[in-house]
Amino acid sequence: MLFTKTKARPILAAAFVFLSTTFLAASAARAVVGINDEQSGALLFKTTDPNHYIEAPKVATDYTTTVSGPTARTVVTQQFYNPSDQWIEGVYVFPLPDNSAVDTLKIVSGSRVIVGAVKEKVEAKREYEEAKASGKSAALLEELRPNMFTNSVANIGPHEKVLVQIEYQETVKQSSGTYSLRLPLVVAPRYQPAPIVQSVDFKNGLGNASTNVPQPPVLDPATDGVTNPVSITVNLNSGFDLGDVTSPFHKIDVKDNGVQSKTVTLSGIVPADRDFELDWHAKGDAPQAGLFKQNVNGHDYLLGFITPPETNGPGTDLPRDITFVIDNSGSMDGTSMPQAKASLLYGLAQLKPNDLFNVIRFDDTMTNEFGGSVPASEGNLQKAKDYVNGLQADGGTEMVPPMNDALNDSTPNDKTHLRQVVFITDGEISNEQALFDTIAKGRGRSRVFMVGIGSAPNQYLMTHAAELGRGTYTNIGDNSQLNQRMTELFGKIGHPVITDLKATIAGSSAKITPETLPDVYRGEPVMFFADDKALAGTVKLTGKIGDQPWEVSLPVDAAASGNGIAKLWAQRKIAEIEVNTTLGAISQDAADKQVLAVALEHQLVSSQTSLVAIDNSPKRPPGYVLTRADVPLNLPAGWVWESVFGPKGEGDAPKMQKADEDLLQKASLKKVDAAAAPVALPQTATDARLLALIAMLLALGGVVLLRKKETA
Repeated sequence: MLFTKTKARPILAAAFVFLSTTFLAASAARAVVGINDEQSGALLFKTTDPNHYIEAPKVATDYTTTVSGPTARTVVTQQFYNPSDQWIEGVYVFPLPDNSAVDTLKIVSGSRVIVGAVKEKVEAKREYEEAKASGKSAALLEELRPNMFTNSVANIGPHEKVLVQIEYQETVKQSSGTYSLRLPLVVAPRYQPAPIVQSVDFKNGLGNASTNVPQPPVLDPATDGVTNPVSITVNLNSGFDLGDVTSPFHKIDVKDNGVQSKTVTLSGIVPADRDFELDWHAKGDAPQAGLFKQNVNGHDYLLGFITPPETNGPGTDLPRDITFVIDNSGSMDGTSMPQAKASLLYGLAQLKPNDLFNVIRFDDTMTNEFGGSVPASEGNLQKAKDYVNGLQADGGTEMVPPMNDALNDSTPNDKTHLRQVVFITDGEISNEQALFDTIAKGRGRSRVFMVGIGSAPNQYLMTHAAELGRGTYTNIGDNSQLNQRMTELFGKIGHPVITDLKATIAGSSAKITPETLPDVYRGEPVMFFADDKALAGTVKLTGKIGDQPWEVSLPVDAAASGNGIAKLWAQRKIAEIEVNTTLGAISQDAADKQVLAVALEHQLVSSQTSLVAIDNSPKRPPGYVLTRADVPLNLPAGWVWESVFGPKGEGDAPKMQKADEDLLQKASLKKVDAAAAPVALPQTATDARLLALIAMLLALGGVVLLRKKETA
């Protein structure tokens, strides 16, 4: 169709009006929404404008783990999706295993992959902030605790998807013939004991130390449903003929790839609201010892394990002096409290008339039921059972006073009883170091056995406390595990198999890590590392089983080739440095320098280093505001919202202290869309506002040209 000049003018004018309207509409769409504007289910966050909010980002996570004998390599792919019309910085607090060596961070954008680098923490933060301010895509992975991390992703465009990959190496756990892999999937709310220390906020390289952990927004499952969908694949290559492969908490599909290999996947997508555990057993006899070696840049690294014989060590006939400590704080309400009470009652049932015992319970208060150890008489046991049965979960989690009380030994020179502390808790506190210091200073002749309860216990606290207390850690995540796990615990608790354990490498100057090896209990293997320029000779372990000397030798030349051993050595070395700090063997300043040196050399995330990845191409247009939005987390399965945060609408302070109310706009604002199925996410975000402006300017230019032609 042909247009005359007179017809073109109204059409261009109409186009101008249309594009102007489109631009204004696009501008309005880009604005943050009002609290009454959101019609669909969404979790909204405050912005700098108190009358406006933005919708929270969403994260879907895929875990792919490859188990190779005693080690495992995991690739975590986090898919960040911005459902809002704003440019955001997504911040996700998430857990990883406390023994993981985290060494890789990538941003995946279409066919492009931006690989991160490990740098000193302050430098990595500075580079990230500069990239964020300049509109570049960037990711920053920081360690808050050895099992708690934050991933900050800057400049996620409106309705855009960003993929971030994290990789880590870890050792496989072995206990009483069971091999297990645990993928922690949710960070539980942490109790912040008073006094609260100001959180670190590095600016221009300066900051203050803190014992606090950030508290991201937490969803109430009763009203908000659950979010953060997870998929898991485990490529299991055991190195021996496999028997049963099971998961106690999740439904799985198992595909056979041969007698020593299986592929395990989740049966569908699940929300990140409880830890994933995979257990496997040998079909027949499992290996009792193993050596694995890796050469990196001309340097040898060794990993070894030896399972002690199934025999009882010293103290088999000695009576016990056991103090049971039970956590009845608010976070234990729901399924955890019955599990904790049943665990303690099981322990009481194992006592014999010549044993001594005591019971201590705590929340933000504490009760020492008997005031000290009493005989395990029928009357005392019944009193203790009645007391335990009457416990209810409520209040905060002040863990240091009851641990200190339990370690208070009125008869430190008594050799007629084995003195133990059985500490039953979910471990959800932010001041772990205070508990470690208490154990290191007060342990004396006591052995500390930690029993972790619930769907997402603080494994860092549990394992580290047990190590410092020269005991073991047992996890009970479900009632179905209770009898088996407690039976195993009491099979170990009376008698370590091997004491006075030492390790050397004859014919080598190599040092063993850890330098001080713990007592070894029945079913628990000894795991150790070593490094040298050229490892050779024979690993020699010595100790005592009862009064009899025990010794075993393994030739280094027989070590099998292994991947990731150097990373695992470095992670264990860092952990040893931090233990030495707790024990007072090294100053904090010296420890920080040593950790920094090891972490930089081996490119690991640590307390002194972070991973940062930056795309040097600017992405966010000038003039567009960037808003921080924390990814909301699920409440761990089995927890009760009101027992942790207090009833909604109450004016009283919540029972578990929270970090920043501005970041904790929960479901009282708007309900969360809780669909667990994967969302079809767009690859990119179109910038309608900018395009509309360009179109409007072109239309205006066309009108000007038309007028020039008409007047010519």
